[in-house]
Amino acid sequence: MPKKKNARRDFLKTSTLALAGFHIVPRHVLGGTGYKAPSDKLVIAGIGVGGKGYGDLKSFYESGNAEIAVLCDVDDERAKRSREDYPKAKYYRDYREMLDKEHKSIDAVSVSGPDHNHAVQTLAAMQLGKHVYVQKPLTKDIYEARTLTEAADKYKLVTQMGNQGASGEGVRKMMEWYKAGIIGEATRVWTWTDRPVWPQGVPWPDSKGKKPPKHFDWDLWLGTAPKKPYTENIHPFNWRGWWDYGTGALGDMACHIMEPAYRVLDLGYPTEAECSVGSVYVDEFKRGYFPESCPPSSHITLRFDRPNGRALTFHWMDGGIKPSRPEELGADEPMGDGGNGVIIEGTRGKMMCDTYGRNPRLLPTSLNESVNVPESLPRVEGGIPGHYAQWVNACIAGYGSKEYKELSSPFSIAGPLTETVLMGNLAIRSYDYREERADGKGFNYPGRDIKLLWDGKSMKVTNFEPANQFVKREYPQGFELPKV
Repeated sequence: MPKKKNARRDFLKTSTLALAGFHIVPRHVLGGTGYKAPSDKLVIAGIGVGGKGYGDLKSFYESGNAEIAVLCDVDDERAKRSREDYPKAKYYRDYREMLDKEHKSIDAVSVSGPDHNHAVQTLAAMQLGKHVYVQKPLTKDIYEARTLTEAADKYKLVTQMGNQGASGEGVRKMMEWYKAGIIGEATRVWTWTDRPVWPQGVPWPDSKGKKPPKHFDWDLWLGTAPKKPYTENIHPFNWRGWWDYGTGALGDMACHIMEPAYRVLDLGYPTEAECSVGSVYVDEFKRGYFPESCPPSSHITLRFDRPNGRALTFHWMDGGIKPSRPEELGADEPMGDGGNGVIIEGTRGKMMCDTYGRNPRLLPTSLNESVNVPESLPRVEGGIPGHYAQWVNACIAGYGSKEYKELSSPFSIAGPLTETVLMGNLAIRSYDYREERADGKGFNYPGRDIKLLWDGKSMKVTNFEPANQFVKREYPQGFELPKV
């Protein structure tokens, strides 16, 4: 089992040292005095420390039990705020150099860069015995998600994905309602978002002759992605709409929006997937097709075979597409929060919630005044913001501890959820798959008429072989995904 702390911290924690006339005493001996010995703090390194990464580090630090000791980012400008807030932290651009030089002085790593580098950075840290917190989606492809799930189990480490809603009150209340049989057996789920708010369904931009600014290392940013000349306006945000780097609207929001229903219904791997996608019109006659870019909108349908023998259909919609308004919902009652929402339909009723599982309610909403289901699940202190402190405290307590067992989104849960989310993108990429016609006059689109059949255990589409190329990708030299 990897060591959580170095020998010096272990010594300080287990010994009483006489030094210059005073004693260093472990916190548990001092009781409620508020004293924190050095060994009581989780020493964290951050990979990707601008934007969301900055917010993650701030939340860890504000838990009171964390020290931000090392920072790593390919963009010095984006990292500036973190470097100012943690002036004693060492700074690197290359995560590989950082882990090589600093792994003996850190306990855990927070990963918050683009999707395409999550898996290699996370697994590199885990193989050095470091606990990990990883932004959503956990990985870019299904094989990577399965790999990290297996690694967490093998290396006995504390893990958490950054879908904060998993620690909220809403999802727990809905789980209790469902267990109590309030809506009966679930038959259908609707989830939707107004994303993307970045370019999708567009041609690759022309940036010939452009050079990256001195404060930004384009090659390190590319990491596991195919090597390309520097292109403007991809970093730090618009990468989400390109298959080489991101996972589209689905990857950005589904770990927040699909998660409540996935957790409430205790779903596993889907068995079928199909979709339709929107297209951009190049002109009034021709549809645009840009294989490097995620589509501007999509409607994905997943099927889950339930233990009770009843199949469940799970819908995801993005790009402004929404399901029909429930007839039980009053005219003045909101359907979700703005452009996002969740509806779970059952044999006896319906319930819905907003992003992150917030504002859970039964339909019609008048039922919420009369239904009283006792709390049976533990709550996370601080709710959604407590998602960070929950991980920090579990790391300090250790793998297998009570704190570990109460984690909201460890890889044992986040991994299968991520695989389910990415199954939607597998359907999208298969839908857009094209084969040149034998007569040389255009293309066939064989994936558009196919409902993908999925063997979750083997991670394989069984009825359309071209789809399997999107399950696992190849990595450039120097950024390979090691085996667990």
